[in-house]
Amino acid sequence: MTEYRSPLLQWTGAVEAQGPDAGTAWHYGDPLGEQRRAELGAGLIDRSNRDVLIVPGPDRLAWLHAITSQHVAQLADGESTQNLVLSPNGHVEQHWNLTEFSAGAADSDDGAVWIDTEPHAAEEVLGYLLKMRVLKRVEPAVVTADFAVLTLIGPRSLDVLGRAGLAVPGATAVKLEPAGFVRRRPDGGADLILPRDQLEAIANLLVEAGASPLGSWGAEALRIARREPRLNFETDHRTIPHEVSWIGAAVHLDKGCYRGQETVARVQNLGKPPRRLVLLHLSGDSEQLPASGTPVERDGRAVGFIGTAAYHHELGPIALAVLKRGVGGSDQLLAGAHSAAVDSADSEAVPVPGFAGHAGPAQTTA
Repeated sequence: MTEYRSPLLQWTGAVEAQGPDAGTAWHYGDPLGEQRRAELGAGLIDRSNRDVLIVPGPDRLAWLHAITSQHVAQLADGESTQNLVLSPNGHVEQHWNLTEFSAGAADSDDGAVWIDTEPHAAEEVLGYLLKMRVLKRVEPAVVTADFAVLTLIGPRSLDVLGRAGLAVPGATAVKLEPAGFVRRRPDGGADLILPRDQLEAIANLLVEAGASPLGSWGAEALRIARREPRLNFETDHRTIPHEVSWIGAAVHLDKGCYRGQETVARVQNLGKPPRRLVLLHLSGDSEQLPASGTPVERDGRAVGFIGTAAYHHELGPIALAVLKRGVGGSDQLLAGAHSAAVDSADSEAVPVPGFAGHAGPAQTTA
């Protein structure tokens, strides 16, 4: 399979990212300045390596409602939400963004649900959907390489869309001509799902309208500061939705039966999860930030792991980490070659039920 390389890597100063975001820019020569410009105006993130799927068929919403964590049975035309696939034991396996269009999508008079997910995740998503297909009026999902994702973040994002002559979304997504759509993001920005053959032209149009290119270094640093989890970075094989703040955003507590619901309900009703997502401030002599998955230690014993670390333009080296609930702001922590401290907003340690003061031995979640 040919490795993907975005045409935006031809932009001045572009340095390609490594790892999951390979094929897009890590930065464009000024990673800290890119962050500042995005926070003051509008940053344009090339996320064209994300996978896009389309699910047509008149029963698609009822079907997806039954097999995922979110309440989507009555999703209206243009509405978007996050969604999870959980294991039978309630562990997070997949994370999607999905948007419903009730008509005129994917060459179907009945419309379709559009799914965008992490790079290289389409095969796993499609495999799950095919395995769970039980209704006759649901077509197999279509993995499409014809569409790509661009994201605008920052307070001037919608202004940039308007100046570029593109649709400006309100509460619901708006279709783009001749194909694709633009939707609002929870952080106030916008995602554009657009034909891949228009990617470079529309990206240039957005920059001409005032957007500043923002590589994955800066995008990840700002995501860390927002405490926004990402699948396979701030999640592992034991992650349950409560640990990474996906209750509400991607899990509806009042919907009917779905795989993993028992764990979600038990944690919600009977106690707290054994781990939590926190922001760490890093310090030390090493310029090499800890990699995803690096253990976080207290007194020589692992109490969690690093999800994502990056240099932030104001906060310096920071990371999102998943730690035992008993770890707090007064604890001296070590992440690889770096000392680590829990951010003051996350500093209060939360005892695990049945334990006093700290989480004690590692526990396996239900």
